[in-house]
Amino acid sequence: MDDLDTREWLLTNGLGSFASGTVSDIRTRTYHGWLFASTNPPSGRTLLLSHLEASLEVSGKVVALGTNIWGTGEIAPTGYKLLRSFDVNPVPKWIWGEGDWQLSRQLVMPYGVVESGEECELKAQESQFRHRLLIHYRYEGRETAVLRLRLLIADRDFHHQQTNSLDLQFSQVLGNKQIYLQAMNSGSFGTPWQLRWSQGEYQANAVWYWRYGLPEETQRGLGDREDLHSPGYLTVTLQPGDTVTLEARMGFPAELTDSLTSDTFAEAVEAEQERLSQVFGWEWGEDRSDGEESFHISSSSPLWQQLLKAGDQFIVYRDSIAGPTVIAGYHWFNDWGRDTLIALPGLALVPKRFELAKGLLQTFGRYCRHGLIPNAFPDIDSEPYYNSIDAALWWIETLGLYLEATQDWQFLAEQFPTVQQIYKAYFGGTRYNIQLDATDGLIGWDAPNVALTWMDAVVGGEPMTPRPGKAVEINALWYSALCWLSQWAERLSQMDLGDSVRLEKQGRRYAQQAQQVKASLQKFWNPQLGYLYDTIDLDDRRNAQIRPNAILALSLHHCGFSQKQGQQILDLATYRLLTPYGLRSLDPADPEYIGRYEGNPEKRDRAYHQGTVWTWLIGPFIRAWQRFYPEQPLPFDWQPLLDHFLSDACLGSISEIFDGDPPHRARGAVAQAWSVAEVIRHLRTT
Repeated sequence: MDDLDTREWLLTNGLGSFASGTVSDIRTRTYHGWLFASTNPPSGRTLLLSHLEASLEVSGKVVALGTNIWGTGEIAPTGYKLLRSFDVNPVPKWIWGEGDWQLSRQLVMPYGVVESGEECELKAQESQFRHRLLIHYRYEGRETAVLRLRLLIADRDFHHQQTNSLDLQFSQVLGNKQIYLQAMNSGSFGTPWQLRWSQGEYQANAVWYWRYGLPEETQRGLGDREDLHSPGYLTVTLQPGDTVTLEARMGFPAELTDSLTSDTFAEAVEAEQERLSQVFGWEWGEDRSDGEESFHISSSSPLWQQLLKAGDQFIVYRDSIAGPTVIAGYHWFNDWGRDTLIALPGLALVPKRFELAKGLLQTFGRYCRHGLIPNAFPDIDSEPYYNSIDAALWWIETLGLYLEATQDWQFLAEQFPTVQQIYKAYFGGTRYNIQLDATDGLIGWDAPNVALTWMDAVVGGEPMTPRPGKAVEINALWYSALCWLSQWAERLSQMDLGDSVRLEKQGRRYAQQAQQVKASLQKFWNPQLGYLYDTIDLDDRRNAQIRPNAILALSLHHCGFSQKQGQQILDLATYRLLTPYGLRSLDPADPEYIGRYEGNPEKRDRAYHQGTVWTWLIGPFIRAWQRFYPEQPLPFDWQPLLDHFLSDACLGSISEIFDGDPPHRARGAVAQAWSVAEVIRHLRTT
């Protein structure tokens, strides 16, 4: 491995904590470090342990195994040149070697949530949360070696770099094979944590390392320098075959009943594999083909298991709502309502995690206000954000898919008041002037300086794709919602729930409205282009830009467009929008198209929905294709996207976005929930 390989790896713990870095062990992002602990799950992510800088003394020679880039651009030391191999499965593992010795290192982040009985009935007591990282070294060689591990630590928010100052101090208290650490910054105490080890001698030796360079942040136009503190180093004498295990753990000093031994690491890896096996119902790594194959994978193939494992990384516990939620993406996103609901079928329904799906729907339904579902959840004692016109409609669509999969009609009865609340709010009007147009039954909205659809980038207070008025996918969702409501009211009228006559009347009214909306959806048809208008503006002008929102309109459970229209839309989208990694957000021939997502934050936000490829949109495209071209092969080759999953960007996950222009470089978050979810949802069924 002579190249400086900056592909990334990711570990998570179900609470929002994570560890991440690169294949070559160099840190290139603010978000690279070994213990980002979520102090207020899944928020408050704080870097505590950046890494351990390792050197090995063998045969009288000291070899530096670390790799750092400095603010000057210099790379030193260059330990990556001694890397013999790297593997990400089942956990990240590096092997350095030279001549007749080799040293391996593995990392694992144990699952941090204590579950009670059924899946996702999660205990909320903070004392039962665990934010831990285990590090395991193994030496092989002919002679005795001395391993030195220097601690590099921080205490800072995961979005910002640490800078040395007189106001920032770190205390350390040495115990028996462990050290307790805590920062003090301008009189405020930082997050306490501890590091312990199975063998070795620790030497306090406090120094600062200044101006680490972070080249990925340089490219993104953000802060790109970091200072790290080192309180000391650990020295371990290793005989051939010896190991040393370390554990970093957030929290105040406490008497730990479990001892740290050479077996601790293997037990943690086994425990995580057992957890995944219980969640998904398979034996790790076994290929028990059931004959259901698509793209040469079976329900128990290693590739399928890796996809499910990738999806599981986004499922987290939120302390402020005492329930499950979904991190939209790593490294920098929190949980988002729209993203969660779109990702839910792939993350929960396909792998038959029905209790998880139910818990997510309950959580979002419980926070419905003014007929709107939160677009983002709060931290403790904060109000949710309701800046989304479509999250509530996606909630109804996803509830419908859950009910189709489970036939859980009692759950429908419990949630139907929320369904009706959403209907009444959209019918009568709610925040952001979201309301129904009585003349055609379509939903529109009008509010300045906000972006309420999924195309929500805002630069300097100005939405890049504001889309006020009537948006095509919003009204397709509204139509599908009315169809669901009609079916559900009829279903509930047949159950012993009270006023069946009233429910029957409601069902008929929903059905009549659905027919009105279906007819009005034809206002979006552009016969000259054979495509759908993206929006109908407040002054009734039509926006004829070719965007993937037309595909979203074709992909829902209930579709209001004809076979001929659907085929014409798909033909044009295949030609203009389809790429090997998803759909472009805008036609390359459009004057507003931006083919590369790069530069400073403002430039990137301007490009976000103006041509950038979104992987999650491949799911709606596939659903639409299967509806309108059921006998035709899908015009999409899975191989490039699966190659990306296995060996590009973040190994074992799928990026948020790609450049619209070839070669479609991966951009944005390196691991995105709805990107992974839509691949899980469709890979085996196409």
